[in-house]
Amino acid sequence: MSDKVLYDKIRKNPKFKQLCQERGRFSLILSLIVLVPYYIFMMTVAFNPMFFADKFGDSTIMTVGWPIGAVIIIGSWLLTGVYIRRANGAFEDLNEEIIAEARK
Repeated sequence: MSDKVLYDKIRKNPKFKQLCQERGRFSLILSLIVLVPYYIFMMTVAFNPMFFADKFGDSTIMTVGWPIGAVIIIGSWLLTGVYIRRANGAFEDLNEEIIAEARK
């Protein structure tokens, strides 16, 4: 079977459309969860930098911005792990089903 015929069978499979929709929706949601807080953080730094310059107390040198920035960075790493887990799980299983059906 030629590659073109195989690719056409895959594209016509309704499970392929399902896979594309689920993966796209999941990616969009995770992207928004990462990007919205990041851009809020950056806009706050740009327009109200003193908010993040406030210290936790008189005797500490740590400002409010450090833990908030760390949470944003660590959160994006964790959400990347969530995507990888789902991609290697449900999305990969559906992908294997699509390929198996196309090779029949």
